[in-house]
Amino acid sequence: MHYLRISDEPIDVSEMYKQLVAPEYGGIDMFVGTVRQWTGEIETTKIEYSAYHPMAEKQLEKIATPIEEQGGRVVVAHRTGELTLTDIAVFVGVAAPHRAEAFKWCQHVIDTLKHEVPIWKKEYDTDKVRWGN
Repeated sequence: MHYLRISDEPIDVSEMYKQLVAPEYGGIDMFVGTVRQWTGEIETTKIEYSAYHPMAEKQLEKIATPIEEQGGRVVVAHRTGELTLTDIAVFVGVAAPHRAEAFKWCQHVIDTLKHEVPIWKKEYDTDKVRWGN
């Protein structure tokens, strides 16, 4: 059973964690991505996320389903809208029977999400605006 959400509502990490806890899981791995100020020499002031919701939800399902078929649980929450420094942009959590799977699957989910899910970010830097994912 997974929980997948793309919303402009703030992400509550403790609520996301509660979605992962169950007696059959001995390992829970979580990744929380926040808006950072510096990327090398580039100073960011805010980020605006947008998504194509129907496709993004389908892609998240495609990522979560194989993990859950192997006995894991997947929780993903991604913010859209305007975020400022230190705001939580994304939460990825995976529960698994053992820690090795939890670590491996959590990294797989965040890496795949970044490359395949249609969520875009518009970074407002001190000198210009940049698009990315």
